[in-house]
Amino acid sequence: QVQLVESGGGLVQAGGSLRLSCAASGRTFSTYSVGWFRQAPGKEREFVSATYLGGSGVYYGDSVKGRFTISGDKGKNTVDLQMNSLRPADTAVYYCAAVSGVLPRPSYYYTAGRYDSWGQGTQVTVSS
Repeated sequence: QVQLVESGGGLVQAGGSLRLSCAASGRTFSTYSVGWFRQAPGKEREFVSATYLGGSGVYYGDSVKGRFTISGDKGKNTVDLQMNSLRPADTAVYYCAAVSGVLPRPSYYYTAGRYDSWGQGTQVTVSS
């Protein structure tokens, strides 16, 4: 497992942008699969985006495609989530998750149970 810390959450108006960052301590992200999930009050945890930093695959949930971009910075050992054109429906606690190695099937990236390390979450609030 690896310790994860998210940052970058906050309050933004609809149509605005935020950039979340997930930092790993003690381990390098270069051989990890890293995902972003979110959970709004009263709702189930929802997949947002994921990537394997040792390769080129990226994955997005349908509700964020075209608006969010995931990227890894090996130098900083972080995985960032650039969120543009934010909507009130994007309001949630955003969590970073990681698991060592590449996941064997693309569908695994969408499943929270495939990750064994989680951050504490960062709140994103989008006002209308």
